[in-house]
Amino acid sequence: MEKKKYTDTFELFAPALPQEKITAQVEEIITKNYDKAYQKEVLHFLHSTIDLTSLSATDTEQSIKQLVDNTNQLEGNSEGLPNVAAICVYPLQVPVVKKYLKALNVHIAAVSGGFPTSQTFEEIKYAETALTVASGANEIDIVLNLNHFLSKEYAPVAVEIEEQKASCRGALLKVILETGALKEPELIRQASILSLFSGADFIKTSTGKEFPGATLEAVYTMCHVIKEYYQRYNKRIGIKVSGGVRTAEDAVKYYCVVSEILGKEWLTPSLFRIGASSLVSNLQKAIKELN
Repeated sequence: MEKKKYTDTFELFAPALPQEKITAQVEEIITKNYDKAYQKEVLHFLHSTIDLTSLSATDTEQSIKQLVDNTNQLEGNSEGLPNVAAICVYPLQVPVVKKYLKALNVHIAAVSGGFPTSQTFEEIKYAETALTVASGANEIDIVLNLNHFLSKEYAPVAVEIEEQKASCRGALLKVILETGALKEPELIRQASILSLFSGADFIKTSTGKEFPGATLEAVYTMCHVIKEYYQRYNKRIGIKVSGGVRTAEDAVKYYCVVSEILGKEWLTPSLFRIGASSLVSNLQKAIKELN
């Protein structure tokens, strides 16, 4: 009976399209929109959506300070380039970001809850999330529990998201679906629905670690769930693209998909993010080339 509650919820939403049809639809969107989207104004906007990320075993106070210093230097730059949306780090580096961050309106994000696999005790996930927020993070990125989800044990997946949302105490919660592991559009659709109903403020493609990163096809499916959820419940949920987005060309393609499916209301850093490390410099280079 418990499981039926979740499967009934899945059935409220339109089924996922077959992979080949999604690919064809994505290609049509890119063909129609890419050329007119590749312009300075859009590249500026995309720069403002970046969660500037450093998630390495070799992160140190010095390396994170350099990342923060680079962000501080962007503030009020002469080119009128908007700053990034957030700096995303491991929990232990949150106090470092908080210590050195001077730029206004740049959030402190952190991965939590047993990132990148979610394969730890749920009590540790809740404690880690609460401690990370207490140390200064105002955005938390967690990973959907694929151990339970792939076993079709939906209730514990939902509970973990709900409890971590409670542990956020007002901080934004992004749920990483790890779409490269799910692969199938229908599984991506179900994971999206489950996350939205469990309290996610954003759904995110990937950790960028063990599995393939974001794809346009995965984002297409996720956006359609977000759109249908908004149409049903009048609540906007954000989308974060992460894992392998490195070039201005990549970013513009994701912009085209989000814009086409969700519309201009989602073209704001409060609802659209790109998790990346090298994208900042590549966007800046592309902008200069358009000048």
